[in-house]
Amino acid sequence: METPVLYDTLRASPLTANLDDEQCGVLADIAYERRLGNDEVLIGEGLTDCCFHVIVEGMLAVTKDTGGGEWTTLAILRPGDLAGELGFVTGRPHSATLRAVGDTRVVSFDRGELEALLDGHPWVVYRLMQTIVQAVHQILRRMNTQYVEMANYITKQHGRY
Repeated sequence: METPVLYDTLRASPLTANLDDEQCGVLADIAYERRLGNDEVLIGEGLTDCCFHVIVEGMLAVTKDTGGGEWTTLAILRPGDLAGELGFVTGRPHSATLRAVGDTRVVSFDRGELEALLDGHPWVVYRLMQTIVQAVHQILRRMNTQYVEMANYITKQHGRY
């Protein structure tokens, strides 16, 4: 069996931790690579996108438009992190922009390509969706922790911040 070009990259990714080698190969067949230069936008705030991405090299800044051409960084995504997964799952516009920090490489997946795997490889899609849900759950837990810390800080400061 000839190994797809992105197989080794995906095999090393947390995305495929729950997949066997054959299932990883199926996924690698539909993956494609994108290279971004510093400050290049992968996904724009307010836009709808049918893809999700795995960061392989470099970093992505999750940024929010604050008006007047200014933006603030909400988070930094690093190799192994997923990007754009919520928009991929919901089909809704993205709530933030994903912007490359330095040279960045991502492996991307299109929703239509993944849906096409449902008939022949349902376990690949199922395991992949499990991984996406786990990633979203981790984000939610981190946000909840940050919210509690912020609320405690404000309460202890008697409403002064």
